Amino acid sequence: MTQTRANLLLLFAGLIWGLGFVAQSTAMENIGPLTFIGLRFIVATAAVLPFALRETARATKPLTSSDYKAFAILGSMLFSGMVLQQTGLLTTSVTNAGFLTGLYVVLVPLLGVLLFSQWPHPVVWVSAVFSLTGIFLLSGGSLDGFSQGDWLMIAGAVFWALQGLFIARYALRIGRPITMACIQFAVVAIAGLAAALTFEQIEWHAIQAAAPEILFTGMFSSGVAFTLQAIGTRYTSAPQAAIFLSSEALFAALFGAILLGERLPLIGLAGCALIFLSMLMVEIVPRLRFNKTKTAFADSSD
Repeated sequence: MTQTRANLLLLFAGLIWGLGFVAQSTAMENIGPLTFIGLRFIVATAAVLPFALRETARATKPLTSSDYKAFAILGSMLFSGMVLQQTGLLTTSVTNAGFLTGLYVVLVPLLGVLLFSQWPHPVVWVSAVFSLTGIFLLSGGSLDGFSQGDWLMIAGAVFWALQGLFIARYALRIGRPITMACIQFAVVAIAGLAAALTFEQIEWHAIQAAAPEILFTGMFSSGVAFTLQAIGTRYTSAPQAAIFLSSEALFAALFGAILLGERLPLIGLAGCALIFLSMLMVEIVPRLRFNKTKTAFADSSD
């Protein structure tokens, strides 16, 4: 697969996630976040399992215990991010959720430095300042304007960034992206249902009321989009994957306006613009420098 096709897959995953924010938000009118997560990922596991079994049948070597451990780690990161995101949607808007989750674009290279000593392009630090300023404006120019849900979204973005970093490492080494996605989903489903049975009251009529959202997010936001992430990330860099997946922020704002009638004040729009600009800078500026160096080298060769 070419890098361009991989990036298009990631862009499509961002579109699905953007629409999924609407479904996640409306589902909370009927069931608790943990119940929703558990049921959503049961559907996702069932949807992806046949393809994972097919991938396994065609594999040239079996998975090792360390491979399964890696998949379990990814599943725990996915579960942590989902819990923070889903709980945050109880007290924040779909638009805010989309943009704040998108902060993982800047967090991916930052955590790459802290965890693996992978130093990014200097523009990353400028982007981080832009992102923090954007968050401040998104809150209405005052941190007091931030809801608990907004802070949960930011915490969740840390886990999305960690998942993005480790998926990039594991997908390339193991080479079984669909199986990796399926096992992740199963881990989240088990953890979600166990937590729901402990902390929430599960009622059948509430599950029926939220069934459309559960099926949509299970089949598409989880089953399709996360699998596309696992496949696409294998053929591109972690920061570049993050920038295309960050399109979910724009799609979340678009679908939030169309389907839920959400609107941001002008200062909030300015904050969204700064956050998205920081995402673009992380990817575009290093590429411009690389192309300039490449052109200069070609000229000197002549």
